[in-house]
Amino acid sequence: MIWLQLSANTGPAECCLGVAKAVNRVLAEAPAMGVTVSVIEQVDGPVPGTLRSILLQLEGANDHDLLLARRWCGSLLWVNQSPYRPQCRRKNWFLHGAAWAPPEAPVDGGDIRYEATRASGPGGQHVNKTDSAIRATHVASGLTVKVQSQRSQHANKKLAAQLLASKLAGLMAQANETSRSARHWQHHNAERGNAVRSFEGTGFIER
Repeated sequence: MIWLQLSANTGPAECCLGVAKAVNRVLAEAPAMGVTVSVIEQVDGPVPGTLRSILLQLEGANDHDLLLARRWCGSLLWVNQSPYRPQCRRKNWFLHGAAWAPPEAPVDGGDIRYEATRASGPGGQHVNKTDSAIRATHVASGLTVKVQSQRSQHANKKLAAQLLASKLAGLMAQANETSRSARHWQHHNAERGNAVRSFEGTGFIER
């Protein structure tokens, strides 16, 4: 199991649209590699249908999930005329991908408050309509996450604890530069240029 984060960093709406298109591309590549993809967390962009960032969980046998994730790690370039600003001369939009293994040991369960809630958001028939979604709060820090990607409360609870552990590690890394971990919050450090993969046009075709 691998977590893959795709992010527009602090880029404009065009970069956020690029993230949404990249997610669709990941979903298209996954079946051929025998990898299942679920959304752990997403932050919507400034325009409907765009994403500031998204965290995906990849699961596949024989390290195929890792192989898929590696294809999306690093700086990613999308070349396209801006659909939002016709007079904009810029055509190069950068996004960023980062992957890491979920935390092996979640934070102490006694430090987390869990609440069952109904799943919400986009997804239509694929959104779980039962109260199996979990909102988890790390009591000491007040950090909260909501997970609804799994069909059972138990699975969502475990995933929420892992997500909290990952976020807390990221916050600690930011507070202490000497122990800073490259796997956390890399969308704040997206490199412009030196793209590992490049795409172009509204169809997000690989160059």
